[in-house]
Parts: sequence; C-alpha cells; structure tokens
Amino acid sequence: MRVKQFLVLPKLPERIITLQELARNLWYCWNWDLVKLFIRLDPEMWEACYQNPVEMLSKLPQETLQRAADDDGFVASLDRVYGKYREYLTRKRWFHDKYGEFENNPVAYFSLEYGLDTGLPVYSGGLGVLSGDTLKSASDLGLPLVAVGLLYRYGYFRQFLSSDGWQQERYEENDWYHMPVQLVKDDRDQPLRVSVKIDQAPVQIQIWKVMVGVIPLYLLDTNIPENSSKCRDITTVLYGGDKDTRIRQEIILGIGGVRALRAVGIEPAVYHMNEGHSWFLTLERMRYLMHEKNLSFAEASQYIWSTTVFTTHTPVPAGHEKFDPVLVHRYRGEFVSDLGLSWKDFLALGRVIPDDESEPFCMTVAALKLSAFANGVSQLHGRISRQMWHNIWPNLPTEEIPIGSITNGVHPSSWISHDMSELYESYFGPRYVERPDYLEVWQRVHKIPDAELWRIHNRRRERLVFFARKRLKQQLTRRGASQIDIQRAEQILDPQILTIGFARRFSTYKRGNLLFSDIDRLEKMINDQERPMQVIIAGKAHPLDSPGKEIIKQIVGYASEERFRNRIIFLEDYDINVARYLVQGIDVWLNNPRRPQEASGTSGMKAALNGALNVSILDGWWVEGYSDETGFKIGNGEEYDNVEVQDHLESELLYNVLEREVIPLFHEHNEIGLPTKWIAKMKAAIQMAGEHFSAQRMLMDYTDQFYIPAIKSSIKMQENGHELTRQVTAWLERMSSSWDKITITDVEVPEMGPTLFVGQKFSITIKVFLGSITPDDVRVEVVSGKLNSQEQILDYIPLAASLAANPRQDGATDNGTYIFTGEVICNESGRFGITARIVPKNENLPHTLKPKLISWW
Repeated sequence: MRVKQFLVLPKLPERIITLQELARNLWYCWNWDLVKLFIRLDPEMWEACYQNPVEMLSKLPQETLQRAADDDGFVASLDRVYGKYREYLTRKRWFHDKYGEFENNPVAYFSLEYGLDTGLPVYSGGLGVLSGDTLKSASDLGLPLVAVGLLYRYGYFRQFLSSDGWQQERYEENDWYHMPVQLVKDDRDQPLRVSVKIDQAPVQIQIWKVMVGVIPLYLLDTNIPENSSKCRDITTVLYGGDKDTRIRQEIILGIGGVRALRAVGIEPAVYHMNEGHSWFLTLERMRYLMHEKNLSFAEASQYIWSTTVFTTHTPVPAGHEKFDPVLVHRYRGEFVSDLGLSWKDFLALGRVIPDDESEPFCMTVAALKLSAFANGVSQLHGRISRQMWHNIWPNLPTEEIPIGSITNGVHPSSWISHDMSELYESYFGPRYVERPDYLEVWQRVHKIPDAELWRIHNRRRERLVFFARKRLKQQLTRRGASQIDIQRAEQILDPQILTIGFARRFSTYKRGNLLFSDIDRLEKMINDQERPMQVIIAGKAHPLDSPGKEIIKQIVGYASEERFRNRIIFLEDYDINVARYLVQGIDVWLNNPRRPQEASGTSGMKAALNGALNVSILDGWWVEGYSDETGFKIGNGEEYDNVEVQDHLESELLYNVLEREVIPLFHEHNEIGLPTKWIAKMKAAIQMAGEHFSAQRMLMDYTDQFYIPAIKSSIKMQENGHELTRQVTAWLERMSSSWDKITITDVEVPEMGPTLFVGQKFSITIKVFLGSITPDDVRVEVVSGKLNSQEQILDYIPLAASLAANPRQDGATDNGTYIFTGEVICNESGRFGITARIVPKNENLPHTLKPKLISWW
C-alpha cells in the first residue's frame, strides 16, 4: 500500500498568530510570562502535553483558540510578550560588547544529548541538562555558537515502579511534527540530507533544527525510509543498545555533524567536543582539510589541535568510553584510508601508549591528543583528570598537564521559580534580566527583607508538597492501589516542616540510600514531635543497572512503612519538570557521592539559586561552593580505599550534621517567628550560586580562556592558504626530530651555606646543548619550590632564564652549546629544591606542552 503524506497545522486566529512562532523557539521554557499564556489557554491540556506548546496548539479545539483571540486581556498580554521576544532576538549582548570583531567566527558545540525542556525529550540526565543550559546561556550572552546532536526516536525512558518498588521502563515514540523542531529543507523544498558511510554502506541523514533563543541546534536523524532498518535504528534510543550501536551513533554525530553544518552553510572557526562521544568530527575535519585545502595529515592535525576544545566529565577511568580495536576496524569506513594512515597509526591516536596493542581505543585519549584546549568541570575534577591522563605527557609534572578546569554552571532563568524570580527582579533591578553577565547583581540579595524571602520560600515549599501529593496519587492510581491509600496521598507530607530533597541518577557511587543506613536513627529525626522533617526522593537508574534499581526498591520499601508513610516519598519519572519543583521548594539539598567520583554536579547549584542549603560531601562543585555561610559539609574531603568503611563513617557524619547543625538551625526562630540565621545562610547561598555557578559565568570563562584564543588561531592559521599552519607544522616536525639531542649539560649556583634567609637572591647559570635548534625556538626555565618527602618540587612557577652574554656576545659556545642565566628569590621559608628544563617556544601556538617535548636537567 502506498501512502501520500501531508501535514495539517492548527489554524490560529490572526490576533494570536504569534503564538505559533513563540511555541517553536525554546525561549519559551525560561520565560514565565509566556508559559502563563499557554497555561491560560488550557491548564489540563498543558500538563497532558508534557508542557509542549507545539503539541498543545495542535490539540486545542478551534473554539478555545477563538475564545483566546476574542479576549482583549489575553491578546494584550500576548502582544507584550511577543514584543519582549522580538527585543530579545535583536538585543546587543555581552559577546558583541567585548568581542564584536569575532561575531562571524562560529563555535560548533557537539553533545550526544540536550536537556532543554520536557517538551523535547532528547536527554537522559546531567550531561544533557548541562548542554541545554549551555545553549540557553550562550543565547543570553550572544555567543556565535551553533550546536549539533542526535534526534532520538524514543528519547530516554519513562520510569514507573511496580508494586514492590522495582523500576520499569517505558519508551514513548516522539512525534517530531508536534514538537519545537523543524525539518531543514533545501532550495527545492526537499529535506536536506547528508551521507556517512558506515560498515561500507552509505547512511542517509536528515537534519532538524531547533531554535534556543538565538542559538541554532541541529539534530541528526537516520530514521528515514531510504536507510536499512539497522541504519534507521542508529538514532532510535539515547544510550540504548550495545557498543556496536554506540559507535555508530558517535560516527553519525561526529562525521555527520560536520557535514550537516557544511550543508547548511556554516563553517565553524572552533569545535567544542562536550565529552569524547563526538571525537569522530576531527576525522571529518581532517579529511576535508587534506582533500579540499591540500594539507598533509600532520598539517591538518595541527590546525585541528589549535582550534578544538574538549571537555571531559568523567572522574573515574572505567567511565571513559573505550572501544575494542576489532569493532573500530569494522567501522573504520573511509576515514583511515582517506587520511593516509596505517591501521596501527590510527589506533595510536586513541591509546595512551601508542604501541600497546592490548590497549583499547579510548575516545577521551583521542580527544585530548587533538585538542589544545581541554578541561575538567570543577577544580577538583581538573586535578583528578591531570592525574588520570598523566601518561600521555610522561615527562611533564602532573600540575602542568594541559587539562584545565572550568567549573560547570546552570542557567538561572530556567531553574529559579517564578515567585523567587519576581522577588529578585524587584530588588536587583533590570540588570538581573537584561544583563546576565553582570554577576555582581547577586550581592543585592542581602537587601531583601528576611520576612519577604521566607514568605516566598514557604510558598514554594507548599507548591512542592501539593505537586508531590498529586504525583503520588497518580502513581498509586496507576498501580491499582486501594482507595484508602489513594486518599491518604492527599494528606502526605507537611507543607510547613523541614523538607530534604535528594534527586539524581541512581548509580551506586551516588549512594541514594546513605540516609537510610541507620533506619531507627532516621525515624527519630523524621518523627520528632517538636522538630520533624521529611524527605522527597526522585531519580532513575540506568535500565541495565540492577544495583541502582535495588537502591530505589529499598527506598520505596522504607517509604511504604507505616512509620514513614507521611514523611518519605519517592516520586516516579524524574525529569526536568520534577527537578524544577524540587530545587525550587526544598529546604535542604542532599548530595552524598563517594569522593572523588562526582565530577561536578549541578542540581545543588539550582537549589542554592532558590535559597536551599546544600548538605554535601566535599566533592565536585561543592569543594568550591562550600563555606560556613553557604551550607553544610559531610566530612572534610577524605578519600577512602575501603568503600564499606567510607559508607559507615560518612553515614554517621551525615546523621551528625542533620541532628547537630541542620535541624537545630532551621528551628531557631527569633521573637517574630523568623529563622534569621537560616535565612542569612539562604542569602549567602543565593549570592554564591548566582555569582560563581551560573552557566553565564561558565561560558564567559570558556570564551575568555578557550574560544577567543582558538578563534584567533583559526584566523591566523588559515591566512594565505594555511601558510602559518604549514610553517608551524614544519617547525614542530623539526623540533620533534631534533629534540632527543637536546640536553642540559650543567646547572651552576654560587657557593652559599646550607641555610638562606627569606628575601635573599642568588643567580643560576644553565648550560644547554641545542644542536641544530636555535635559542629562539626554546624556553630555558628555572624550576624552584618547596620539596616534599619524596624530593619532588611542589607549587612552582617556571621562570624563564635569559640567554647570557659571553666572549662571543651571543651566549653560544662551541658545537651548539648555549649559556642561560636566571635569578631565584627566596620568598618564604622551608626546604627548597632547584632544577632546570627546556621546552619549545612558539608564539603561534596556544601552548607548546607536547608529549615528549621537554628536557629536564
């Protein structure tokens, strides 16, 4: 049977026709005035459509739309919101003011998932929500950013629990014609497509576009009739299937993504890989540079290295994506032969030890080797990453491994409740909305009267309790619970008492059940007659993670016990909507991972923006966010070898913090009934999160530290047919071929006693042999600092030595030997050491910390 397809769109009356445009830009999801209009049309339909305005407009009866068009008040509100939207699209922003000359040099951001809103379910959790917040904040700041991802037919699973608390999964097919995505078409009004060869067969890819404010997001889709069923399934499920499916998804994302951007007319100056999933994009960039720009493999690699940013999110070795070389070989496609590489040389790109044939192909290693700009997502995670990947740069001290840290942030407008946002705006002024880059505005939180802040916070806790009751009632009804249990759900929780929230992916290292380690002790806190508390929990386990599911089952079991039934609740199907209610309404946000396995974490930032106080292990972002004024800590950042010992000790510490600090402080009221000391902490937490943990701050850091230097490299290296690219590559090849001949032959310091005093100076003379390399090509450095017990120099800053004058007046002696001198100042007391080293020097490179190009005395 043949079927002719056609699309029917809702016919909106002329007076409200702008709703169609507003519904198709994700700007709606962080603008409450617009959301209110959709809710006003039909509150029940809004919820039934998972807060998806495109689907809602398609399902509303024509009479409802006409009634809205006849309502002068509704139309006036719509016109006001639409004017605000149009002004937003044309507003000059931070990037224009600071880096306007680079606005035509796009940054391409690649991620395997994007958590933008419940109405576009192409995300699973933290990585996706971070990517979504990145795009929203890039729009607010006016960054020239374009994003690429995959369009998943089923998105991530919907969670429901069996009667005994075991997680079940349900996959719902997405209807893209009723979501805020639009099919990209060519000049003939046909779907624009690109092709990628996988397993020797071409795979057709069509491209969908999502507008996130002013940022375009392109999502790739292989579910089209021209593809085989196996190829159509590539974009079926996020993180579904096996390694075979995963590598095919990553080839489509990387290679297909670069080709898709080229097809829509975008040539990025810089590429940002959010995790190693998109590493295959470097191969497509190489192929293009070699075949279209006539660069060699080495030259193409150098240009890509200079213009690529890589962010790693994984703090444990086992979490980094690795593929068996046999699987990689199967899907090598054209890219190995097109690049003129041997199979061994290709595999070396993804191996720490290039010649180790037993080592799998690691996407993180491959990404690090081809990215001049790399970072972890918190200060602690940056340090962990430098330690983890030290062997890629074996001669470089761990502290200098070129993996920095830019701590994650969240998009405030997406996570602050509309009640709290209105309060902030009334005291912060217009810059709070109009200038998200003006971070100092958060200092004004201290101007808000305690009573006003507490009143709004109490209102949000009440909204959370009512939401939780409604969700629980729906859960029980679906499970076929008794009418008595369903009716009891309407009275569960107390909107006036201390409320703790715990919501995240249920992985064992996150220890979702740590609070339940001593169930009798927990009961005493929960049911204290004078100082009661309650706990709301939510989260999903990966479908294949049975230990994670066991934790959920255990918690649901405790929650069903009579002693906890009104005080502990597990909310099913954790998503962005549930997360918003939780972070906007709880008093305490609990986070207790096993340090150092939390790379960053962002949910606590969202809670803090709403005035919640974090109770957390000192891991991830909380190492930087914690102070006595902003929240509570569990322990002092200890790390353990024995997880059972760790769990026991830290559960005790958690109970102690709750019993001795959190609960007493919450219930300490002044003469008019306000918990003023608690409110003071709330204000400090709000200021801390707003100033230091917004995605705007995060992106300004990326821009200043990575994007602008990479854009400048891109511009310089492309000039005159990549003339500088070729020169730099030739220089590096010359350095690499001659480096093993470089040595430091002697280091001399003046005769001095065994003891020096603070403030003393002394000179150092370094004799080096450079062979055919000139002094202009290297930097000779003095390294001095305190010694540890292993005679290692700590906390040093390398200081450049100067080429010394000698009888020949150029610092040179016979046979390529040169003399350099420097000065050392004793700035503090202690046991110190001194040494010297040589590193390459070239002002045309972002940095010269290349593997093996360093010589120590």
